[in-house]
Amino acid sequence: MATPQKRPGRPRIAELTGSQQRTLAEIQRLIARHNLPPTMQELATAMGVNSASAYEQVNQLVRKGYLKREPRKARNLVVLRTAAEEVAELVEVPIIGTVAAGQPILADENIIGQAMIEGALVRRGRCFALKVVGDSMIKAGIKAGDLVIVRQQPIAENGDIVVALLDGEATVKRLSICEEVIQLCPENPKYRPISVDADQDFRILGKVVGVRRLQAGNDSVG
Repeated sequence: MATPQKRPGRPRIAELTGSQQRTLAEIQRLIARHNLPPTMQELATAMGVNSASAYEQVNQLVRKGYLKREPRKARNLVVLRTAAEEVAELVEVPIIGTVAAGQPILADENIIGQAMIEGALVRRGRCFALKVVGDSMIKAGIKAGDLVIVRQQPIAENGDIVVALLDGEATVKRLSICEEVIQLCPENPKYRPISVDADQDFRILGKVVGVRRLQAGNDSVG
């Protein structure tokens, strides 16, 4: 007796991991803001990851049927399907102002407000937000008045965008580690990298995992 053959049907679209959901949401947000798909570098900056990680996440979303690439276009991402999620959970994170020397980053004296952030951004650890001043990170898509979302962690990898405390001053820069040389690198050719000397008070406060465009403010870091 012949085995009955299955009728062709609509292919099942694979479920997304948390990081893939976040990537898809960032792509949709950037398209809505700029009316253009993001480049890999723009997507990586918005997510606080390197370009290779962003590229891999996009590949997975293409494979699972949520995105497609249009040939012969520099900005070639097209959203085919949105994640099957309910309204995104929003959570409060503290907005930190100027950090005084000797004070903990989340001391009451430093907190100037609260920001509502997608819960997916804060699932891996405690987060805070900082308003940015200055133009030292404009090539990374971080402008004056932006709100950077920072996941608290005392270590980071080479190439991560971090918030660091150097001799009591908080700054947002790209971390460069080459053998025993540590530098905090701006993303603007007008500025030089900051070399971290062994006798300086240097701490990583956290890794930038997101950027939100806000009006420029005074309580900020650069």
